[in-house]
Amino acid sequence: MQEHYYELTVTVSSHHELFADFLADTLPIGFEETDDGFIIRSEDELDTIVWGLEQFGEALQKALGTPVEIECTQKKLQNSDWVESYKNSIEPLAIDKFYIHPTWSEKHPKLINIAIDPALAFGTGHHPTTASSLRAISEYVHKGDKVLDVGCGSGILSIAAMKLEAVVDACDTDPVSVENSIKNADLNGLEFHSIWEGSVSNLDEKYDIVVANIVADVLTFIANDLKKALADDGILILSGILNKYEEKVLKFYKDCKIIKRIAQDEWVTLVLKRENK
Repeated sequence: MQEHYYELTVTVSSHHELFADFLADTLPIGFEETDDGFIIRSEDELDTIVWGLEQFGEALQKALGTPVEIECTQKKLQNSDWVESYKNSIEPLAIDKFYIHPTWSEKHPKLINIAIDPALAFGTGHHPTTASSLRAISEYVHKGDKVLDVGCGSGILSIAAMKLEAVVDACDTDPVSVENSIKNADLNGLEFHSIWEGSVSNLDEKYDIVVANIVADVLTFIANDLKKALADDGILILSGILNKYEEKVLKFYKDCKIIKRIAQDEWVTLVLKRENK
């Protein structure tokens, strides 16, 4: 262990969730979320991350047309017990039937436990899109269902479905996400029926449940592929949608009816079912 480490405190004026998504896609390490920003700790200097955050903030401001303020403060500190400090900052989370906890914390005696190592991936259930997707899975996935998780990320949604005794396939265009999903499934003593690096296109399989927690633009682009993967009377769970883009997404799913809408903060998860089946 090095004698010193670097601690970067980031404060953002708005769009906390978008900055969290940026860090999750950018950082090779975990980070701590605070009420008004983030804390990042590393044994390497974090100047590149500061630059990336500032560039992302500027791009976000141009895209949204509203001011986005960001402040970054980096300190060099004595490297003693920051790893334990980081571990203590990751709180377990109960969401409907599920209890999501880091690997070093105790299991819940009554809920369905999902162990996630934040060092491996960032989908821990704390983001509104992940939390609302877990609520939908808790309600609509049943034993024996065939489930497809598109854009599996950390694998947490797949793991939740497997915990409900569903048969789960998954895919992600990011090879790191595929690797992390497999590792997190293994942490829980579970195994994917099939998982691959790539997209949902050209599938012959039909699924009872298709879950896609991505972003609005991608959900519109792959709408036909997602619907094609549904079995008759199948259910589609769409998440990662900012509420201002909800109508835009729904235009691509006009042949589906909304059976549930789960809103949290500025995010929306839609549970859809195809009509005329």
